[in-house]
Amino acid sequence: MTDPLPPLLFVDDDKNARRAFEGMMAAVCPEHEVRTVESAEAALKLLATEEFFMVITDARLGGMTGYELLKQVKARKPELPILMITAYDTSALAVEAMKSGAIDYLPKPYDPERLRQAIGWSARDYRKNREIAALRARIGEAVSLDQIIGESPAMDALRNLIRTVAPTNATVLILGESGTGKELVAGAIHGLSQRRDRNYVRINCAAIPETLLESELFGHEKGSFTGALRQKAGRVEEADGGTIFLDEIGDMSRPLQAKLLRFLEDGSFTRVGGNQELRVNVRLIAATNRDIIQAIRQNHFREDLFHRLNVVQFRPPPLRDRGDDILLLARHFLRHFSAATNKDLQTITPAAAEKLMAHHWPGNVRELRNVIERAVILAEGTALEPQHLPDFTVENRLRPPAVDEPLARTGGSLEEQLATYERQLLLAHLERNRRDLTRTAEDLHISVQTLRYKLQTLSIPAGLPAEPEAPAHGDRDP
Repeated sequence: MTDPLPPLLFVDDDKNARRAFEGMMAAVCPEHEVRTVESAEAALKLLATEEFFMVITDARLGGMTGYELLKQVKARKPELPILMITAYDTSALAVEAMKSGAIDYLPKPYDPERLRQAIGWSARDYRKNREIAALRARIGEAVSLDQIIGESPAMDALRNLIRTVAPTNATVLILGESGTGKELVAGAIHGLSQRRDRNYVRINCAAIPETLLESELFGHEKGSFTGALRQKAGRVEEADGGTIFLDEIGDMSRPLQAKLLRFLEDGSFTRVGGNQELRVNVRLIAATNRDIIQAIRQNHFREDLFHRLNVVQFRPPPLRDRGDDILLLARHFLRHFSAATNKDLQTITPAAAEKLMAHHWPGNVRELRNVIERAVILAEGTALEPQHLPDFTVENRLRPPAVDEPLARTGGSLEEQLATYERQLLLAHLERNRRDLTRTAEDLHISVQTLRYKLQTLSIPAGLPAEPEAPAHGDRDP
């Protein structure tokens, strides 16, 4: 059974025309409810408080005209179809109506079949948009607190903080290494909030080109840039009444940071290429795996934006600091992947457990998940053995070098030990700055040319890491 649609709104200052339209709708489209009003002003009031799948308005009204109504509705609800009708059928008026965003322009007396087709198209378009919104909402589905697995004191404290903060509307900043579960924390906050029945919209700021991120976030007007063939609402409008999660906010450009700062003040924004101020009511959760204080010091991130975001701060701990949670999570993933592959793996042998506990886990829970998935694929029988686990040679190279470890125990001459220390120091700063030579040079207060020379002298590859990262599979952070 098809879900019922909201009503159709008909606007005409002629009482007889309103009655005639209701009679025609009863004959042509009896399945649709009709609401009628006598002015554009009354229509705007209704549209602000109620939902309609379509608006049909006369071009000439007492007070605000139908054309002015069309422009205002399109600015506020660009996806709402509007059909213009008039007793004055001229090509100039028709062009004006279509340019303003009307789906069609019908002269009076209007053809019932043409009217029926326009209403049918609008009803189908509304249902399609509603399905897309529902799919997006499911993609951004809230997370249960039970999905945040762990029995360590740090994880107990994390869950307690989520329970305390979630029911409020406080802005949240989540800081932590990649793979620690920042996205799970954000989803759990939304799932326990008063906004849980509204949309939960997620944006990865690092995955969208800088030139398109503003349009994705705040929308754009038709013709505002090459390829902007129609007006597009932004994700903040989609999240109105709900929550928006900005992941990897540390990768956002400073100009866009300034616009986000303004948006955080009162929820107001303008679309790209537009000049009309719009306003929404959303809760914002942001996350980054960058060292945010270092980014501020290097002028890559605005300090005022940090303070605006940092109302409540969450720091999910890295896996290496969670003790026996490593084995708890490993057994959880073992059950999950055993069921998914129709295998009967039930236990992790002591030797395999010792190997898991000895690893540093630079990729945190995400890395552990991938390791157990691989092991389940390779394993036979009912137990996971050490030989089913990787030797972690490549993974250990991702571990940030400890520059404060005593070098004397490595032996060698003073010159050799100084070279080793310098190499570790450069590798640590390169890792911290994601192999960005400009940022690393700024960090060390040297020129990029000097940095390149030192890298060459110490046989450190410049640019991208020597070993590529494992491809993402679209899984959320555990």
